[in-house]
Amino acid sequence: MSVPASAYAFLAGAITAEVAATTFLQKSEQFTKLVPTLAMAGLYALAFFLLSLALKHVPLAVAYAIWSGVGIVATAAIGAVLFRQTLDVPAMIGIAMIVGGVVVTQLFSRSTVHG
Repeated sequence: MSVPASAYAFLAGAITAEVAATTFLQKSEQFTKLVPTLAMAGLYALAFFLLSLALKHVPLAVAYAIWSGVGIVATAAIGAVLFRQTLDVPAMIGIAMIVGGVVVTQLFSRSTVHG
């Protein structure tokens, strides 16, 4: 089964919206700032809507593995750049293991649909 490019575009959009929403979650300061809180809520809604569109063609387990793996790496990078948050070696190893799991799933799993 071939996956249309739009499915992966929807998944990329969902990841982007989720990472942006998580960034606004940090900026909302526990929901005490209205604009970041509203941006966060809207972006999470958009992320799940786009994910639902991707799930029409991409299996849930595969989509979620990509979503979480890329989201974790992107969120960690944003945390480092925007918020000056640092990760210790065990955290970096853990993130690398998550990315490795996504790569293995994409390259070797028969469950993965390749377009």
